[in-house]
Amino acid sequence: MAQVTLAFIGDVMLGRGVNAEIATRPPETFWGSTLPILRSADAVIANLECAITQNVRRWDRTPKVFYFRADPKATDVLRAARIRCVSLANNHTLDYGEEGLLDTLKHLDAAGICRAGAGRNLDEAEAPALFDAAGIKVGVVAFTDNEPPFAADQQKPGTNYIEIKTNSSTLARIEKAVKRAHNSGARIVVLSLHWGPNMVLRPPAHFREFASAAVRLGADILYGHSAHVFQGVQVIDGSLVMYDTGDFLDDYAVDPELRNDWSFIFLVEADETGPISLRMLPVRLQYARVDLATGSEFEAICDRMCVLSSELGTDLRRTHEGLGLTIRTARNAS
Repeated sequence: MAQVTLAFIGDVMLGRGVNAEIATRPPETFWGSTLPILRSADAVIANLECAITQNVRRWDRTPKVFYFRADPKATDVLRAARIRCVSLANNHTLDYGEEGLLDTLKHLDAAGICRAGAGRNLDEAEAPALFDAAGIKVGVVAFTDNEPPFAADQQKPGTNYIEIKTNSSTLARIEKAVKRAHNSGARIVVLSLHWGPNMVLRPPAHFREFASAAVRLGADILYGHSAHVFQGVQVIDGSLVMYDTGDFLDDYAVDPELRNDWSFIFLVEADETGPISLRMLPVRLQYARVDLATGSEFEAICDRMCVLSSELGTDLRRTHEGLGLTIRTARNAS
């Protein structure tokens, strides 16, 4: 049976200082020593935490503190890492208004990068991103509980907003999205969630309940992000839950205790029946650059993930490259 390697990375923010660097540096340099790993995967999936637009008029309907915008050349940075798909369901996609969102859609489409979680109307925001990787069709559906005023409706561009609740109406939207991906031919379905507050190391109880309900509705992989720090991983009924994948590329100030400059490349091996294993390679973020972690930081990043995952009932194994988790035994082709 065919197998695929999907690389999941956390928030990629290409605005502000990173955008200034894009004008002066080759696109490959932003990915540092992680680049060969990303390029060796069959597909890379990221959360794009900015608008790609030359529009400079900021969202002004409700108060915001941070506004992230990258020029169109930012797609060269994404393509350098062979990013195949991005989630746009987050709290920065409309930082430069509806025009900024529409420009983002246009530039991603022109670059051949799939996107999910935002669109010209609610139907497009709900639609799965579909792509082939190693002969397997992957579907990505994306939701966010951040920034409710950004929500799309049938007549308005915006994001695919959802409240994190386990009531019937909310779960019906998840089920509908997952079924839509399957009905479009996806053999592996990824549920991307930009959820929860910043700088929180552990998912709250109702997030864990939501994750359990969501994967039982047919999502093979839950890909979480938003907290700016990584959280633990868990296997539920054969599906992989990554509660938060942290940050990956940005210009952010670093909290010396929570260390939002620490994260992983999450490499998921899967076949058409779902995830088989997870490999986690520690990374260290610098200003507008990310590299594989080394030395004491490598150990500290692994230590934290082991503790956080153990609290979720997940025992990880140490490897020379970081951490590993066997989800199930691969099925042989018949």
